[in-house]
Amino acid sequence: MKLLFSEYKSAYSHYIFPYAIWAIPEKGETPAMIFNHGFLPASREFAHFYLCRQVRVDLSKFSPSSENRRIMRKCQDIRCQLISRNKFHYTPGWREFCKHYADIKFGKDVMTYQRLDSLFNSKIVTHLLLFTDSATKKDVGVVTLYLEKKAMAYYYYSFYDLNYYDRNLGMFMMTTAVDFFADERFDYVYLGSCYSRNAMYKTQFSGAEFFNGFHWSADLKELKFLIQRDQGAVTQHLIETEEYREKFHDAQLAQIADASDFTISLL
Repeated sequence: MKLLFSEYKSAYSHYIFPYAIWAIPEKGETPAMIFNHGFLPASREFAHFYLCRQVRVDLSKFSPSSENRRIMRKCQDIRCQLISRNKFHYTPGWREFCKHYADIKFGKDVMTYQRLDSLFNSKIVTHLLLFTDSATKKDVGVVTLYLEKKAMAYYYYSFYDLNYYDRNLGMFMMTTAVDFFADERFDYVYLGSCYSRNAMYKTQFSGAEFFNGFHWSADLKELKFLIQRDQGAVTQHLIETEEYREKFHDAQLAQIADASDFTISLL
């Protein structure tokens, strides 16, 4: 992959010169390879990716916890089916179902009909998980997914009936997906970015890890430290911060460099 460094606003008085890092796929590279280096797709056609603090579950280390099982019991009458995108009928009813959810959860017309239609017809959606209430035979939720063989599943957008909110249907859908792909012997499930306490629910699975800028970390104390740090004034780059290095890397820059997933040869 080729890397592009897109400059963002600087804080010259603190010598902070930030860049957003983009990955451009090269011939022969698959999305799974780029996900594995900490990038998420910035384009639904996989034209470019951005490096970010994201969460995935190493499914070789996943085993349902008591909390996971509790969530599953609350919706035990809801069934799940994996279907390919070309077998999913994106009807006017589904269109309104998803738009209604998006307007309530994201804000009115944050996701327009045009964006919604493009989502269900984009390269990034290869499969869907369809959730049906077995008692009423009513479809109550859907998850858009990107699957690449057994290497990865990307849990992208979910939409569900908000009347099931008190049964934690949204969390049930994510928990079901993680459990399902673990049973199917996938390597990883990617769950998106994590920059706030509200996104910590994505780490409720054994095997959860996050990308910290240079490698995948399973230390959730480190993740909580980063989220807390974001709440205040930031006057240093993270790796310059002595407290961070002492707590998580024995204060050694060399240790961080050794752990990095990125190496560029200048020879």
